Amino acid sequence: MSEGLKIFKIGGGIIDDDAQLQRFLRELARVPGRKVLVHGGGKGASQMLRDLGQEPQMVQGRRITDAATLDIVTMFYAGKTNKQVVAGLQAAGVNALGLSGADGNAIWAVLRPVKDIDYGFVGDLPADAVNVPLLRQLLETGLLPVFCAITHDGAGQLLNTNADTIASVLACALAPHYAVDLHYCFEKDGVLRDVDDDASVIPQITAAEYQQLKAAGIIAAGMVPKLDNAFAALEAGVERVVIEHALRINEPVKTVLCRS
Repeated sequence: MSEGLKIFKIGGGIIDDDAQLQRFLRELARVPGRKVLVHGGGKGASQMLRDLGQEPQMVQGRRITDAATLDIVTMFYAGKTNKQVVAGLQAAGVNALGLSGADGNAIWAVLRPVKDIDYGFVGDLPADAVNVPLLRQLLETGLLPVFCAITHDGAGQLLNTNADTIASVLACALAPHYAVDLHYCFEKDGVLRDVDDDASVIPQITAAEYQQLKAAGIIAAGMVPKLDNAFAALEAGVERVVIEHALRINEPVKTVLCRS
């Protein structure tokens, strides 16, 4: 049996609230075993762009990243935010190491091709994006790698890359070596049967049940691409995908996605 590994992804809602972030990091410190953390960027980069007289551009929830925007998001994601997270984990007794994809050639990406939209300096992740030997070496020393949403193309160019995608690709790449659980942490206790009822968490969803829930319109809108990606990760060898509240990761209420 492979040894376990838990990969956690947190978004901007937690990053933007320091009290919630520190509480999450204390909860993460209580989770036993090997762990990886992937974090998004929060609103700080957008606010700095506005302070500099530039309006952030978003299309379908994805940031358009021109050269000036790339400078700002790199400063925030790989600098201030990443190091605040690492410092919080150190304070909670966890020896963490902050990384971008460029560090140790940990994650490389390719520039997203221009189709209907030019996203600028945005990276897509190929199948061999992850430096698996490096990650295994770090994990075996007991370090907790903390990844921001900045990767590189191997030729000197940094790229802004979706943090959900980074977490999923890391999970798939490490699944042959560990029994991987992928945790998406946000502001709800899981997938809700009724979006207006926070107590209507669906505790477990198989691939077949997901198709039924989607056909019935119970799972719709923004949750569909998230769960499509989650079930794709399961098909690629990830053991479980967990959707849960970022501040209650050690509590039993959550949604567990499984193949069958």
